[in-house]
Amino acid sequence: MSSKIILVFAFFICYSVIGGFDFVEVCIENCAQCKKMLGGWFNGPLCAESCIRHRGKTIPDCEDFASIAPFLTKI
Repeated sequence: MSSKIILVFAFFICYSVIGGFDFVEVCIENCAQCKKMLGGWFNGPLCAESCIRHRGKTIPDCEDFASIAPFLTKI
């Protein structure tokens, strides 16, 4: 079991180093997913702008309040 995890992790690292993994794209996709999940409570455009500004360094996780707190709005 652990060898499979190591193999997947190694593949992920190689794939991202080669350039096939775009952090900005993943960040924006996560913004869209959070917008679908949270609707009007989530400011998707602000999230996407943050992804571009920070070059995907902070990827929002819809289930992690700390990562999405800056993009939550009051309805």
